[in-house]
Amino acid sequence: MNLHIFNPEHDIALASNLSNFTAPHAGRQLRHDLGFLPEVWAEEGDCILVDDVELAQYEGKKFLQAITRQLGRSASRPSYQFVPYKPSACLQQTTSVMPWGWDRALKARLNRIGIAQELMPSDQQLDDIRNLSHRRTSAMLLPQLQTDGTIGEAFECTTPDEVEGLLNCYGRVIMKAPWSSSGRGLRFLDVQHTPLQMQAGWLKNLLAAQGSVMVEPYYNKVKDFGMEFTCTAEGEIRYEGLSLFHTANGAYIGNILATENAKLETISRYISIDLINVIKEKICHLLSPILTGRYEGPFGVDMMITEGGLHPCVEINLRLTMGHVALSLSPHDDDILRVMRIEYSGNKYQMKIQKMK
Repeated sequence: MNLHIFNPEHDIALASNLSNFTAPHAGRQLRHDLGFLPEVWAEEGDCILVDDVELAQYEGKKFLQAITRQLGRSASRPSYQFVPYKPSACLQQTTSVMPWGWDRALKARLNRIGIAQELMPSDQQLDDIRNLSHRRTSAMLLPQLQTDGTIGEAFECTTPDEVEGLLNCYGRVIMKAPWSSSGRGLRFLDVQHTPLQMQAGWLKNLLAAQGSVMVEPYYNKVKDFGMEFTCTAEGEIRYEGLSLFHTANGAYIGNILATENAKLETISRYISIDLINVIKEKICHLLSPILTGRYEGPFGVDMMITEGGLHPCVEINLRLTMGHVALSLSPHDDDILRVMRIEYSGNKYQMKIQKMK
């Protein structure tokens, strides 16, 4: 039996690196409200671990109805079961654990409800996942992905003076926390309007907590997108598909639900399909030796099209992503275009599927 877990606080848990970690309220509420999400890919006889079984059943049913209504797909799903975070006979039948992402906090929580040690990563594997999830991995990969039609630079800094030097060099830069959740660990600097002293406190605290900060030149973005992959136990990198998504100030807003053909057609308005294929092949080739024996599972590489060209590696997420969710919901008709959004209203998070406006 597969045990599925939606733990969207994962990125913040990686930053803390603590077993006894309490996520901020927003992260806990997101997990509580959208705990049903793995039902999109759960299989016959699986279990989904949730904070509130009744809520998951209710919201999950609504979401399946939205899939039928908006995507023209059957809402029938294999027989699976929602289970609470407490020891149970059902959990003793677990043969594999499939979370949103692995971190020390999740492992400790699963330990407390009796999940077998051999079904979870070792402490060394957790260290590998955390180290590979540091934004320096993206910075290291970025120059190797450069080819005609691409741009992008990223630097790891350990002192304010290094940051100041890059700001003076480029005029506008973005500071990024090495580990952070969607949109939360970003600060924008402008040599004329937003000097470093305006973010001095934030930078000092970040350097003390995480040891460094990533700094990138500011690029005029035209469109966000990404590529989704899976790394097998043997180290093979398997391409899963494109992810077209929207962000605001770095924070995730929603994903486009469309066939691969429709997504390629959209991207081809900005860059060539040949360039997309070159970057895809480079990622598979370059990441295989880096991830082999250290990470197994889904991951995504976020990119963006800028006024100067394609930025092929904004960040790497070694976990499930909303792009993977969108791929699980891809319509079968090229003419169906929908958007999948996470909305906060009525003091709760909801997953919505709506027509494109």
